Amino acid sequence: MAQNAPFKVFSGTKSRYMAEQICKHIGCPLGEMNIQYFADGEFVVSYEESIRGCEVYLIQSTFPNADNLLELLLMIDAAKRASASRIVPVIPYFGWARQDRKDKPRVSIGAKLIADLLSVAGIDRVITMDLHADQIQGFFDVPVDHLYSSSIFLPYIQSMKLENMVMASPDVGGSKRAASYAKYLGTDLVLCHKQRAKANVVSEMKVIGDVEGKNVIILDDMVDTAGTITKAADLFIENGALSVRAFAPHAVLSDPATERINNSKLTEIFFTDSIPLRKQSDKIKVISAAGLLADSIVKCNQNESISESYLIKSH
Repeated sequence: MAQNAPFKVFSGTKSRYMAEQICKHIGCPLGEMNIQYFADGEFVVSYEESIRGCEVYLIQSTFPNADNLLELLLMIDAAKRASASRIVPVIPYFGWARQDRKDKPRVSIGAKLIADLLSVAGIDRVITMDLHADQIQGFFDVPVDHLYSSSIFLPYIQSMKLENMVMASPDVGGSKRAASYAKYLGTDLVLCHKQRAKANVVSEMKVIGDVEGKNVIILDDMVDTAGTITKAADLFIENGALSVRAFAPHAVLSDPATERINNSKLTEIFFTDSIPLRKQSDKIKVISAAGLLADSIVKCNQNESISESYLIKSH
């Protein structure tokens, strides 16, 4: 395989499991890196091999705590100072992204701040997956390759061969994603209209559409406390659905999410491995995104089109 430039793949601490799978798909070794911790929790990042003139791909999701983000920033800075030719963070889960606009006075726009931090640190482009909002791409002054988990979820949904299938969104905000799946699969679409009492607390929910006698597939971008998605699943069953399954790329799963999933009417819920699972459950299944990310790294290195592998061009 001809290469435009030599490239190396390195990993942050909490995403090493993902980086090892990516390297296995590519057929390259995972680069050697060392992180030294001081007694007060401060840490130093260093590369244990030369990266001068190399493209470096840094695998690290930036889910809380903030150490994961800071570790990535230090990896970028160290690569820049070690004369890497191009620095590309591969961020399966782009954390701190839920504040992407001013929805009330005197709040930060966290997603823009993170984009600025990464840019100032010295990146040349970004590869990420299923951003919380598409407009976050515009917060960067470098190219963003925005991947979609639909590339791996859609073939799996088709392989399930469910009859009377219908796509669903747990809220109106996710209707575009669910509509894209419904159009591709040739199914109907149903929505949930929810009202929140406050963040992470749903006060009321109603079904818009017909689910009676249907096998429902709920689509979301992430599951945090699982309040919305489990409430939606229970509501669909109450309205006559035969079964309810859910697909979401990012398993944030803050407590008591796993307990809610176990106690809900969900048959099963599928995530990618963009975030390591906090707790195991018989209802929670993981479909690896390592192949998708590995393919994108190779195509990025070869200056080939990444969008050609998308089953759905936008969500």
